[in-house]
Amino acid sequence: MKIYLISLAVGLLVGVIYGLLEVRSPAPPVVALVGLLGILIGEQVVPLTKKWIAGERITAAWLHSECKPHIFGELPGRRIASRSDELTRN
Repeated sequence: MKIYLISLAVGLLVGVIYGLLEVRSPAPPVVALVGLLGILIGEQVVPLTKKWIAGERITAAWLHSECKPHIFGELPGRRIASRSDELTRN
């Protein structure tokens, strides 16, 4: 979560600098970002539909383990935790 807050803070700082210099941001408009979110969510329709057609149950745990990591990406620290788990198992 800390990396997201740092990213937001740096983005705000750059936005302020752009404002002071009266320069337009090269970032895409919000409409494009919403479209990207739609693409990420839409990609999850295919495995969800396949699971539903196969007669398998679609549970919150499945959505959490399969869809959430794809839409939101791997959260910071998750990779570190999984590596430390591997080290303790060996």
